[in-house]
Amino acid sequence: MPTRQHRPFRVIWWSSNLLLAAAFLLMLYSCQREYSVRWYLDGFSDAIVPNSLPPDQKVEAILNWMRAEPSRAIASDPDALSKRDPEMTLTYKQLLNVCGTATNAFLNLARSSDLQVRRLLLLAPDGTTKHVVAEVLIDERWIIVDPTYRVIMKDAQGRYLTRSDLKDPAVFSQAISVIPNYPREYNYDQFAHVRLARLPLGVFPLQRVLDWVYPQWDEAIDWSLFLERESFFYLVISASATLFFVLLRVVLAWYADCRLRISRFHLRRYFLRAGAALFTAPEIKQ
Repeated sequence: MPTRQHRPFRVIWWSSNLLLAAAFLLMLYSCQREYSVRWYLDGFSDAIVPNSLPPDQKVEAILNWMRAEPSRAIASDPDALSKRDPEMTLTYKQLLNVCGTATNAFLNLARSSDLQVRRLLLLAPDGTTKHVVAEVLIDERWIIVDPTYRVIMKDAQGRYLTRSDLKDPAVFSQAISVIPNYPREYNYDQFAHVRLARLPLGVFPLQRVLDWVYPQWDEAIDWSLFLERESFFYLVISASATLFFVLLRVVLAWYADCRLRISRFHLRRYFLRAGAALFTAPEIKQ
């Protein structure tokens, strides 16, 4: 069929193929970047956290490294640093002194030390984030660690505390009484793992919809890894885009073959023919 016919479809077809190729290349680059980040974090954590330690002592080892104030770079413009790059958060002193990036650094090292961790946002009454801490799964309990102040939250008896424990004002007062200059407003009256209010959704009530459909949605997935590690974020996005364009190409191919009846380039068929020609012994005629 002449190529000038079905021109809108052909534009869509070739555009989807180009976008598929771009998404695939981005996915390959993201895989390489995520691999290098994980390799860097594994080496970093091995240097400060012995693998043989129990989970609570691994947490203490990471906090001890953060307390020790080893030689760290100081940026002339901290705002220009990438706050979602693990190498940056572990290298620059300013980032290790801010609650969000200090918690991010702790989470990255803890994961590389085979700990189950997630971030926890402490919210003000207006829904804004006032502080960021970490939760670590130890003995089937999500205990609270505050990387900014380099402490594991404990009560007067030395028992590790969860966010439910810290909602009790008396227990919270016990926990912070041994931490110098700890702000009392960093309480656990309101908290979340993900703040959907930051998304540009206008008046659409996404939070209420998700809470109604799946009440435990914010704890079912490790959102902190997706939201706080830039390389992993791009890997997920590029892999999702690649899968989407593969499925779109399958649908368009079916539509071209079964509905429009137009000719197209069958890449798989040519690969199979080329493979057969390359690996099959030629037939010798006598």
